[in-house]
Amino acid sequence: MPERITLLDLYPDELAQDIKKRGYPPFRAKQLFGWLHKGARFDEMTNLPNALLRDLKESAIDQSAEIVETQVSYVDGTEKYLFSLPDNNRVEGVLMRYKHGATVCISTQVGCRMGCAFCASTLEGCVRNLTAGEMLSQVLAVNRLLGDGRISNIVLMGSGEPLDNYDEVVRFLRLVSLPEGMGISPRHISVSTCGLVPEMRRLAEEKLPITLSVSLHAPSDEVRLQIMPIAKRYPIEDVMAACRYWVETTGRRVIFEYALIDGINADLLHARALAKLLRGLQCHVNLIPLNDVPERNLRGVSRLKAERFQKALEELHISTTIRREMGDDIQGACGQLRRSYLNSPDGEQEERLEDSR
Repeated sequence: MPERITLLDLYPDELAQDIKKRGYPPFRAKQLFGWLHKGARFDEMTNLPNALLRDLKESAIDQSAEIVETQVSYVDGTEKYLFSLPDNNRVEGVLMRYKHGATVCISTQVGCRMGCAFCASTLEGCVRNLTAGEMLSQVLAVNRLLGDGRISNIVLMGSGEPLDNYDEVVRFLRLVSLPEGMGISPRHISVSTCGLVPEMRRLAEEKLPITLSVSLHAPSDEVRLQIMPIAKRYPIEDVMAACRYWVETTGRRVIFEYALIDGINADLLHARALAKLLRGLQCHVNLIPLNDVPERNLRGVSRLKAERFQKALEELHISTTIRREMGDDIQGACGQLRRSYLNSPDGEQEERLEDSR
């Protein structure tokens, strides 16, 4: 039996070609595209012919990510979701509510192969890449859950390294911003990377006005190598050159993510070295008090220590904020909810089932 196609993977013209092959006129493709990008299931597409719907149910997937577990923070209302995919793999996402709207953080891979020490996503390696439609389906599933609410911002910073899945991520960015679809402006989308230099340069040339967030987490190769294996492949000098290329090519600043890890990168000496590294670059530093990652025996810093680090950067004229700590009571760090599932009896059973197929 041929593998079913994920309809959300398709651009409007590709969907029109698919519908044409099924023997239906182009306006049916427009109707179908609109339904899919509202998060609808086949049974809810009331203005499509029953014969077409039967055909689609047999050969295609409408929404590929389903929320199977939700955790809600009693502290700040952050919601963390475990999504099930058609092949029974699991990924996770986070909904964060701010004054300016709702932001959803989604996954781009099942697991991750980058090996960053502070991230639980990478502990089981990378199982596979997600398709653009699977990324879209995560956003749509959360939107559907919100009811009258609506996602206003998207962050690609969940499980996986987005630029390690470059083609599908770019396809997602173009699909999610289409006015006939969700219509989310690229200016409201952030893409994170641990520093894949060739892909950073390539992304700059896509002319997508997104926000680039670089997970820097260290002011030098010596420190970065302790926590980020990618530093062996791309030294910090190459990462900074790619950041300068991004600014020159897009006219947009770079956001540097910097997780403050007690005893590794959070002293004032590190702050001063970071300021020296970033001097003259159009950028902003987002300081992150690390959610503890017990799997790696890493701990965050106190609020006072984070504020001292911030003050040191500001005194050296580096734009800086401390990210609000969110989801610490619901396995808020990347990969922790999925790993908790994999380590449960049900998760182990399903993993063995998948391995046997």
